[in-house]
Amino acid sequence: MRALIAFAMAIPMSTLVAAQTLPVPQAVTDPKQIASKPSGTVERNLSIEKLYMTRQVGQADWSPDGKTIVFVSNISGRNNLWLVPAEGGWPTQLTVSDQRQTAPAWSPDGKWIAYQSDYDGDEQWDIFIVSPKTGQVVNLTNTREIAEEDPTWSPDGRYLAYVVKPKTSSVFEMDVFDMVMRRVQHLTADTPKDKMNVGPVWSKDGKWLAYSQHQAKGTDSNIFVAEVATGKSTLLTKHSGEQIYTLDDFSPDGKTLLITSNAENGYENVGLLDIASKKISWLTKDKWEINGGEFSPDGKRVTWTADVDGNTDIFVHDFGTGKTTSLPLPQGVNEPSGKSSASKDGGRLLYYHNGPTAPGDLWVYQSASGKSHQVTHSLIAGLRSEDMVEPYLVHYPSKDGKWTISAFVYVPYNLPRNGQHPAIVYVHGGPTSQTVNAFSRFIQHAANQGYIVIAPNYRGSTGYGKEFQQANLFDMGGGDLQDVLAAAEWIKQTGYVDPKKLIVMGGSYGGYMSMMAVAKAPEVWAAGVPIVPFVNYFTEIENEDPVLREMDLATMGDPVKNKALFEDRSPIFFVDKIKAPLLLLAGGNDPRCPKSETLQVVQAIKKQGGVADYKIYENEGHGFSRVENQIDAYKRVSDFLKAHVPPADCSCELKP
Repeated sequence: MRALIAFAMAIPMSTLVAAQTLPVPQAVTDPKQIASKPSGTVERNLSIEKLYMTRQVGQADWSPDGKTIVFVSNISGRNNLWLVPAEGGWPTQLTVSDQRQTAPAWSPDGKWIAYQSDYDGDEQWDIFIVSPKTGQVVNLTNTREIAEEDPTWSPDGRYLAYVVKPKTSSVFEMDVFDMVMRRVQHLTADTPKDKMNVGPVWSKDGKWLAYSQHQAKGTDSNIFVAEVATGKSTLLTKHSGEQIYTLDDFSPDGKTLLITSNAENGYENVGLLDIASKKISWLTKDKWEINGGEFSPDGKRVTWTADVDGNTDIFVHDFGTGKTTSLPLPQGVNEPSGKSSASKDGGRLLYYHNGPTAPGDLWVYQSASGKSHQVTHSLIAGLRSEDMVEPYLVHYPSKDGKWTISAFVYVPYNLPRNGQHPAIVYVHGGPTSQTVNAFSRFIQHAANQGYIVIAPNYRGSTGYGKEFQQANLFDMGGGDLQDVLAAAEWIKQTGYVDPKKLIVMGGSYGGYMSMMAVAKAPEVWAAGVPIVPFVNYFTEIENEDPVLREMDLATMGDPVKNKALFEDRSPIFFVDKIKAPLLLLAGGNDPRCPKSETLQVVQAIKKQGGVADYKIYENEGHGFSRVENQIDAYKRVSDFLKAHVPPADCSCELKP
């Protein structure tokens, strides 16, 4: 494995002074510079069945003694909790459940691990605890119509803080559960319906609980600190205009908060918020997305991550020297993992590495040696990283000339530049999300089969500053759709692509964008694959979870006053324009994009005599977590594309 070799190498760390600008990565701007790499050994062996049997590794946490790591994985076919020695070794399954589990948090005394679990993907989470010794499981909340999320232990282990939302509510409040008295304290109440309280962090003395409060529109937020004994909250980030303030960590002495905010220059940066004075001292002033991590146990250092055009690195800042050091990690997405990524002695850092040619895994960085070792192993036998392609980072201008759009382009090996190959425009969801340089099972399968893939970060994406992220507000399906169409135009100019073999595909908002693309630009597409999409703003707002309803109203306006806009941006009203065959996939319990969205467009297209294959997974929610459903879903996608837009016979498999 290439990643393993990279970690074993002694790579010198780079050091920056605080607030120094990070280097701008090189990106391809000329489509003709995109080239298929030759390989004499590549094999077309990346089947859906193999790729989706690779392990998925989720959130993790240290045991208090630092000897064991709890993590979420689907090794059994379900996202359950597993234990593995911190030095690496054979993992042991801790929980056995047909339901997905996430957010593990080890209690300070080591006796319990808290986590959350829902029911067939419905996002009605309960908080559970499990004994790492006996495997005994207790449902602490057991509230079928109320969701509880993000369990966070107090330093003495007596209390669990978590966020709570009734099914019919749009508000997340903050609760504290007393493990001794078995009673709940409502730390926040009567929060306005367009706001939500998230991300609880305890002070080290257990007297205070800090949290972030986000506005539904996604353009404004604040940080509060609450006195646990009285429940009184104090606003720490009073400001005018719309700015983002997000809490990261409490300093060990309880005087300072590590925060992430775009208040300094319109880009997310890291600062120290003094609780007494409410003043912020900025640690970074960059024009990339910098996110705070945590304080070291002794308070002498902090960590943060920097997302630079889709690649994320981890940095350690030393308060004594004022220097910031980047950890020697391979290219891809590197992020601290767990409620506390640092071991109690401060000598080790638990992090998650995900690169384009291998699934994400947990690693432990040793500060004394400057080296890392791999803890989990997700790539299964029979899958070789050398058969997978690394993407090009590309930039292209938006059609209106306002923006530079960033994208990743995946080109199969051994393709002749003959204008005969199909291409997929792969659209991420969100829309406040980002395609990053990480492992994608389906994209690697598609590239292995002969499909070129371009994955654009259209306006509205995160990672490129406040102005870019907010550029599609009240214009959903407008300028951002044009950025997706521009990706299709750009990839055609490489000389590899047959203009009659373009495919658009995406999930969630990316599914919506796929529907908008085939409806608004029907002549462009040979096929479309909308996954868990919404297609009708009016019915979506009526049927979606109340939290999402508030978000849609905040970003698109009132459906009565803005009826014309809502109609224009709902692809259901343009079904008669669609020419491309479609495959739609949905979850039966999806609270975000209900299955009724998929069903209504399927019925409308078939009524028009069009092609709209579909599958509803009744035991899934917003996306598919069960391995057998993942395999079935993406095997359907692969078969659908090969039937309607087959890859060219390019002799892409060469053997010595």
